[in-house]
Amino acid sequence: MAQTPGSEARTGLKLISPTAIFVILLLAVPLATVLIYSVMTGGRGNVSLPLTFENYSELWSKSVYGYIMFKSLMVALVVTATTVLLAYPVAYFVSFHVKPERKSLWLFLITIPFWTSYIIRVSLWFVILGYGGVLDSTLTAIGLQPLNVASYSILSIIIVLAHAYAPFAVLPIFVSLEKVDRSLLEAGQDLGESRWVTFLRVTLPLSMPGVIAAALIVFIPTVGDYVTPELVGDGKEPMIANLIETQLLKLQNFPQGSAFAVASMLMVGIVAVAFVVWNRRFIGGGK
Repeated sequence: MAQTPGSEARTGLKLISPTAIFVILLLAVPLATVLIYSVMTGGRGNVSLPLTFENYSELWSKSVYGYIMFKSLMVALVVTATTVLLAYPVAYFVSFHVKPERKSLWLFLITIPFWTSYIIRVSLWFVILGYGGVLDSTLTAIGLQPLNVASYSILSIIIVLAHAYAPFAVLPIFVSLEKVDRSLLEAGQDLGESRWVTFLRVTLPLSMPGVIAAALIVFIPTVGDYVTPELVGDGKEPMIANLIETQLLKLQNFPQGSAFAVASMLMVGIVAVAFVVWNRRFIGGGK
């Protein structure tokens, strides 16, 4: 017996209702709460009316807040660029030069860092980069001056974040490269193109969806990373997430902290849209 359009609609609603309820309760409601709090008045744990935009004007009126947001954006962009540039050769090697039966093993090895606690990995970076660590000991042994990279907070944060998010970048690029039709590469070389030109004109454009996905996967959490600046930078180079934590937990200024969170989300959203638009233009999908 054929179903009527109304019954089909009801069946569809029953199928999606558990997921919809889950999304509303765990995503929409908290986000709406943050938006409402950001235009309210309060401080020291109190939130009240009237509605105001002073929380946002506070963000833009003080140069220190603007500096922290700009620094967070720049660090996230540098980490994203570094991670993608390092991840692409790895993904390319696994896709094009590793035997099919061994690709799963390589992907398994790439994900091994996830087996270790993030805090432990950060501590190990101190052993490598800190004064008297592996790097400095090696430089001293060959007669060079120690660098003590850990004393440079921003550089240390970039190195640790790039290492932490590298597997996230490798996997989407690998999937994109796996979808590249090898016959197109052979056709390019049959027409007299070098491997490098074929890569630039065929492989790279076709793999750009994976590159953009990797960039977004790295960029979005990097902007809001709280642990790394706190542990590696020792709190000397706070990022936007540390600023939000200070307002919400230490000062208990929920409206101001919510305004900072909304501003951070808008900044991430604008950059994410720019990534997507750039990707469409790059591969000829947009005019």
